[in-house]
Amino acid sequence: MRTRTLGRTDVEVTELSYGAAGIGNLYRPVTDEEAAAAIDAAWDAGIRTFDTAPHYGLGLSERRLGEALRDRPRDTYTVSTKVGRLLAPADGDGDGDDLANGFAVPATLRRVWDFSADGVRRSLEASLDRLGLDRVDIVLLHDPDDHAEQALDEAYPALERLRGEGVVGAIGVGMNQSALPARFLRETDIDVVLLAGRYTLLEQEGLTELLPEAAARGRSVLIGGVLNSGLLTDPAPGATYDYAPAPEPVLDRARRLKAVTERHGVPLRAAALHFPLGHPAVASVLTGARSTDEVRDTVEQLRAPVPAALWDELRAEGLLAPDVPVPSPVEGAPSPKEPS
Repeated sequence: MRTRTLGRTDVEVTELSYGAAGIGNLYRPVTDEEAAAAIDAAWDAGIRTFDTAPHYGLGLSERRLGEALRDRPRDTYTVSTKVGRLLAPADGDGDGDDLANGFAVPATLRRVWDFSADGVRRSLEASLDRLGLDRVDIVLLHDPDDHAEQALDEAYPALERLRGEGVVGAIGVGMNQSALPARFLRETDIDVVLLAGRYTLLEQEGLTELLPEAAARGRSVLIGGVLNSGLLTDPAPGATYDYAPAPEPVLDRARRLKAVTERHGVPLRAAALHFPLGHPAVASVLTGARSTDEVRDTVEQLRAPVPAALWDELRAEGLLAPDVPVPSPVEGAPSPKEPS
């Protein structure tokens, strides 16, 4: 699988990254064996970039990912985790579950927002312990939407120091919006942005400001949420968008996209996976998977050829703007090198 280097760092990512929220029991339980098998399938397919966070299953995702990678040579893979939420003992007896936050795990811990310098270091130390690693490659500020000033004034400088000390290789921010990450690109020296759901075949909010900013500054962007909460898997009635039932205009647009892709013999989800890689600032597409079948299907869709005529018709139908960059024919996006 092809790789790219993040910004001006030496950190390499594969063009497809494994998002480990699912093995943190996102929405429903996954067994330890299923989680390990999914990561093994990703490895066998050539994926070498793995993204996790303390938020995912109250640390369960990090523990499972660390266990699955434990016997693999450390210099052969890239791990990304996040800071901004500390895990503390739950109030009361902790007998409930965490489904209110999306994870089917016991609520024995609670999340505490903390974008202070001390909070960053404590969060990273706890993550390293759960992962069983002495370093991670990428650390992202996780969802600082309501903590922008503290994240800029305290958390970011702490990450910059950690990068300078060689504790981490690349630093950045991960969010579901594009405006604040664009501000980070302008005001800080971050290496990478993880943008979820805002640069997809369905919508290209990230193209307004964030992606041009990243390209101009030589920084990299990782794209998550490429299927828009599943809508671009199957835009049927009741499909979700941004984790809620899709509004009819959005559902109708997704159906029109599907009609075009299928006229070219391409599944909608395949076109959705290919699309972000057409932008020169995009280094990798990050997708979640909780089973071997989901991993294999994702890899198969990314390897499927997408003809240039498909993108041309999407533009002719008004579903893509004329200036939106698209992948090169057949191979998806151009890539500077193949891993040895």
